[in-house]
Amino acid sequence: MTFTKLGGNDALFTLKAFLSAIMAYYIALRIGLERPYWAIITSYIVAQPLAGAVSSKAIFRLFGTVVGALVAIVLVPTLGNVPELLCLALAAWLGLCTYVALLDRTPRAYTFLLAGYTAGIIALPTVDVPATIFTVASLRTQEIAIGIISATLVHSLVFPRTVSARMMARIDVILADAERWTRDSLTHQQSDVLVARDRRQLATDIHELHQLSAHLPFESSRHRLKAGMLRALETQLCLLLPLASAVEDRVQQLQVNGGLPSPVKELLEDAVLWLAGAEQGCTMSEVDILRRRARACEPDCAKFVPWKAALELSLLDRLAELIAVHAVCRELRDAMAQKGIIVSKRTQAAVQNAGKRMLHRDHGLAFRGALTTTMTVLIGCAFWIIAAWPAGAGAVVIASIICALFSNMDDPAPTAWKVWQGTCAAVVVAAVYAFAILPRVTDFAVLIAVMAPAFLTIGTMMVNRRTAAIAIGMILALPGLMGLDAVYSSSFTFFANAAIAQVVGALLAVLVLEAVRTIGAEKASLRLMRAGWRDLAGRAGLRHMPDTAKWINTMLDRIGLLTPRLIEIGGDTSTPLLEILRDTRAGISLDELQRLRRIASPKDARLLSLVLGRVRQHYARKSTAADRTDDALVRTIDLAMSKFSGNGVGEKRLATLALTSLRRNVVS
Repeated sequence: MTFTKLGGNDALFTLKAFLSAIMAYYIALRIGLERPYWAIITSYIVAQPLAGAVSSKAIFRLFGTVVGALVAIVLVPTLGNVPELLCLALAAWLGLCTYVALLDRTPRAYTFLLAGYTAGIIALPTVDVPATIFTVASLRTQEIAIGIISATLVHSLVFPRTVSARMMARIDVILADAERWTRDSLTHQQSDVLVARDRRQLATDIHELHQLSAHLPFESSRHRLKAGMLRALETQLCLLLPLASAVEDRVQQLQVNGGLPSPVKELLEDAVLWLAGAEQGCTMSEVDILRRRARACEPDCAKFVPWKAALELSLLDRLAELIAVHAVCRELRDAMAQKGIIVSKRTQAAVQNAGKRMLHRDHGLAFRGALTTTMTVLIGCAFWIIAAWPAGAGAVVIASIICALFSNMDDPAPTAWKVWQGTCAAVVVAAVYAFAILPRVTDFAVLIAVMAPAFLTIGTMMVNRRTAAIAIGMILALPGLMGLDAVYSSSFTFFANAAIAQVVGALLAVLVLEAVRTIGAEKASLRLMRAGWRDLAGRAGLRHMPDTAKWINTMLDRIGLLTPRLIEIGGDTSTPLLEILRDTRAGISLDELQRLRRIASPKDARLLSLVLGRVRQHYARKSTAADRTDDALVRTIDLAMSKFSGNGVGEKRLATLALTSLRRNVVS
């Protein structure tokens, strides 16, 4: 790739990454650090296009580095006389850190990853000289810290790209897409395939917003977005998917059962028109009018409610809520873009009630990732000790870094192979530099000039998804192999040992990742689906007040995780997506029934408990076998609906709504 093929932002990022690396290297040289090339490596690893992302990543990495250094200082003097135990302890520590990082799934995970493999970076080379551990730990920490600080300063001060600006641009696109998709869902102007694609995209966009929001506290811009409003917007966006899909489902069912009543059809048409004009601005008075019309169209709940009337009731209730959520999203967007806007009480309540986003956690996959990194260190150390290979520590270090970096992937082997290819390429490039170019360098300015082609190329590769992994392999290996130490050495023996260690270590990581960590997209997708079914079984038996917002957040996060896996598998991706949306709506209905049970009369509470018990059995069976047929559950829901309908409004109406939604979502 050449610079002419880069966009302006990508070219600027490449230049800033090189500038920060040179700055870090110069400072490390000036203060006499032993391995200043670690400052170069770190500055590139920390580099991010957005200033706030660099700052947050830098802080997490710096803290992780300090923790890793402290662990090394404790372990080496304690176990230095028994190298086997030291290797076992370092492997267990890296495994534990990897496990926690895989469960965290936020930028904070960098802290745990760095704490894990930094301990190995510092401890393993000092096995034969444990008395030097404190000095080595101090030097490595300084080198890494200089790289972190240099990258942070350059990316934050030189033409910075702020997280807030990126997020506002994404929010505008997301809201426009969500309003268009909702209109398509209500009017059926798009095919089911296109609607499913838009649903997947919304889930992916919400996930991206959440990832970006983690960097906001570290952004210095005076135009930084307010975290509370952003969390509220995320929550409201999460509500759109289950609400819109529920409205679409009820419309389709009513059309099958005789069609929509004229007032309901007119209301849907007006809602579509309102959504079409929402981007130009909307008022809560318009929203209230539409919601009142929806309530006026509801069937009479004081009489027995047949199935079609129950569907109408559910449609109108979900439609009114959907309109309100769209309005709140727009109002939150305007409030974030323009300071001083007074928002409605509904939006204020959304901000006050917005809690921390709950992400999906898979302890099984996290343990598998931890096992991979632990085995990598143990196998590498065993080979090192048995072969008595002087450069073996370097192989173990690079292997542990690669495993830790890619242990979050379902199939990390292809990416790890690219890292290995980058390592091999770095050996060739480093040989040219070490023995043909650097011996002729006379001063630092010339050194910068000769380094520029290689490192600018690496920066260029980093911004391209297809070559990013190769770039990682190159940046991990190239600075050290080039001989960018405090004192230049042209020893071929040292170069050969170090190069072999880098290549063998990267190859070891590939082989262990391929053998232990790979589970495949199809199996990972099934795990996500079954996790939702287990959670539904648990929600049916809750003993405390349910948190519906957290449930929706978790399920939408699963959709975000499921989407790339479904695309990788190929075939029909709409069916699994509809399945998980149906499960999301089922969980909302269960929460409504749980809340009603706590305030219902003893007789009604027993009936609701019976329904919840059947639901729990249904999803407990489903989590072990894909069987959706459950006639006993359907009969129990129908019995409860017959008891609750025709008994007035208030709690009875809410029960009818929840039971109607539950019945639609547990029957294929």
